[in-house]
Amino acid sequence: MSAFIPDVPHAPVEAVLPLTGERTIPGLDVENYWFRRHEVVYQRLARRCAGREVLEAGCGEGYGADLIAGVARRVTALDYDEATVAHVRARYPQVEVMHANLTELPLADHSVDVVVNFQVIEHLWDQPQFVSECARVLRPSGLLMVSTPNRITFTPGRDTPINPFHTRELNADELTQLLTDAGFAMDGVYGVFHGPRLAEMDARHGGSIIDAQIARAVADAPWPAELLADVAAVTAADFDIVEAATDRARHIDDSLDLVAIAVRPADDDDAGAAGIEEWRQ
Repeated sequence: MSAFIPDVPHAPVEAVLPLTGERTIPGLDVENYWFRRHEVVYQRLARRCAGREVLEAGCGEGYGADLIAGVARRVTALDYDEATVAHVRARYPQVEVMHANLTELPLADHSVDVVVNFQVIEHLWDQPQFVSECARVLRPSGLLMVSTPNRITFTPGRDTPINPFHTRELNADELTQLLTDAGFAMDGVYGVFHGPRLAEMDARHGGSIIDAQIARAVADAPWPAELLADVAAVTAADFDIVEAATDRARHIDDSLDLVAIAVRPADDDDAGAAGIEEWRQ
């Protein structure tokens, strides 16, 4: 998910997918803020995939599946776009990638340990069906890890998403209900926030480096050199991930993105399965 398509010159990157606003891609200075905002969640949750068989449902450019492949036993990546699948296959050989509809996952029952779905669920027309499919392919006590823009802050005051590629955005309560209605048990809900360095950038750009980027795109105006330099300098470490209800100063409803970790309950004949490992910062 990228909020807009900047129309400014940018440094080229080898074998890159076109920047359409539907997905973020690495290696572009003008897209770097959004890329790093997505990348931080992969970095923080990769250890939950260590030694496990992982499905990334909606892999986009493939950088996240490739990162997870560095620690997982096996990574299978799915995407609905055939050009994207071809790109991932060519650029990330350690990722097994397939073309698929996420409401009909081409995997057997109980065949993976973790399903990763980062910045994708807001693109799906039938979110409950997708979550049901995740429950089907996960082994007992397997993890479903989801990130998505927080509807409250991403599209404030609107009934419909501002991003034309989004079908339904969620707040924290709605995301939790979507997962628990499918039988998942919640392990945790977290919010992504600007850290101190990004807060300084916000102050330099009229209170919001996000709004400063969007304003330039909407106006089709040149980017000031200072804004472009700050956007290109953002790193994943500039974002904080905070567990809901643990920080009075940062409420989950004020977060930029939501991160949810849910557990597929063990079947009756798996009552002795190991309990869930907690994830903390």
